[in-house]
This record gives sequence, C-alpha cells and structure tokens, in this order.
Amino acid sequence: MGLSPSLGPFPSNLFLCHEPPRTLTSPTKEQPLTDFDGFPRNTPTFLRALARNNDKTWFDGHRDDYERYYLEPARGFVAAAGVALGRVRPGISADPRVNGSIFRINRDIRFAADKRPYKDYLDFWFWEGERRTAPSGFYLRLTAESLALGAGAHLFDRDRLAQYRDSVVDQKLGSSLRRAVRASEKAGWQVHGEHYKRTPSGYVATGEKERLLRFNALWTGAEEPIPDALYGPELVGYCVERWRGSLPIHRWLVKALG
Repeated sequence: MGLSPSLGPFPSNLFLCHEPPRTLTSPTKEQPLTDFDGFPRNTPTFLRALARNNDKTWFDGHRDDYERYYLEPARGFVAAAGVALGRVRPGISADPRVNGSIFRINRDIRFAADKRPYKDYLDFWFWEGERRTAPSGFYLRLTAESLALGAGAHLFDRDRLAQYRDSVVDQKLGSSLRRAVRASEKAGWQVHGEHYKRTPSGYVATGEKERLLRFNALWTGAEEPIPDALYGPELVGYCVERWRGSLPIHRWLVKALG
C-alpha cells in the first residue's frame, strides 16, 4: 500500500455531538452518492496559513476561507463517504456537522500548555453503534501535507479495557482477534495499541496472546502525502478502498466490545 505509520491517534470521544446524529446506513446499490467534487486546492493552503497565524484575530478575518475551504467541502465529503462506507459496512454512522463526523477546529486549551486556539488539520470520524460508546470507527485526518486514515479504538476506558482483556483470552474471540491482526498486517496496515510492559495481573498467556494483553487500545492507521484524489470526487472511493484494509480490526471490536 506504500503508506507509512500514522500521525498518531485522536480519541473518538473528545468531541461529542450534542444533537442526535443522522445515520446513513445500508444504502442500496442504486442509491447515488451525494454531490462531492473534492476539496479545493486552497484547503492545504488555508491549513498552512492557519498554522502560521494561529490566533483569533487572524481566524476571524479569514472566516470566509474557513467556510469555503474547510467546512463546506468537509460536509460534502462526510455525506458522500457515509453512503459509500455504508455499502461496505452497514451500520456506519455519518453526520455532516461539526461535533458529528467533523471534529471542531477549536482546540481544548483549558489545561494545555499549548494555548494555540485552533487545530491546523481536519479530522473526521465515522462510527458504528452509539457515538458516545462506539467500540470502533473509521477516521481520517487531513493536514497541509498529508492524509492519515484508519480504524479502531484509540483508547479503552477502564470497563472496556477489562472487556477487551477478557476477549483476548477467550478461546473463540481471542483466536478471531489474532486472525484479524494477521489479516490487517497482510493488507499492509500496522496494528497499534501496545502500551504496557507487563502482562496485566490476573491473566496468564504466552506469545501473541500475551502481547495483545499489553494493549490499552486497538487500531490501525497509516499516513501518506496528500494524493491528487483529494481534489476530486474520487477521494471517497480512494479512502473507502483503504479503509477496507482495516475492516478486520473494526469488525472484531464491534463483535467483541459492542
């Protein structure tokens, strides 16, 4: 696939939608994709300029650029990608709103040493299940230089971590997880989430099972330079084809932790 490791995870539960999301699921083959013509070529330029001028005064003076090069094409992409993903994985939710599938551009700086108010990238999230408790989903991050995408769970909370560990040592679920990891790696994806140095207390395992017990998350991700597809409607198929490679991990998470 020619992709390098991802930029890094962004937790799916940081930007919660306060309104019920619209769900695009189980579309028919005859259902057309919504209109999406690609991102403008000025989108990376806007992100690059924002990185250099990351303050409220500049942003307020360029709000029209934010709408035209960031938000409007992002909404179109979510609507189109939601339909296409639904054909691959019925049950996927896509909400073309900020705090839905589009993450806020504002950074949470309340407790951060870095007080820059805006993100100089664009994040998307397509989830399966209830948004606040979704066991997995597909993500995409667009920066001024690159496109990063993948699927999975970027951090387990305490209860889900215990559920994950029990699934790893379960004969049936553990075997299917190891098959999912091998299938993802064979497709060219790296599988991430290993965090702890020791096997958690109360579990006895060896080999791959022992390694998987040291995970506190489970996701696949890859990054590449911005492709020409970004600027046309073919971006939807381009992303969906890559997301297919992360389906084994996504399916396992939904089955085991859903």
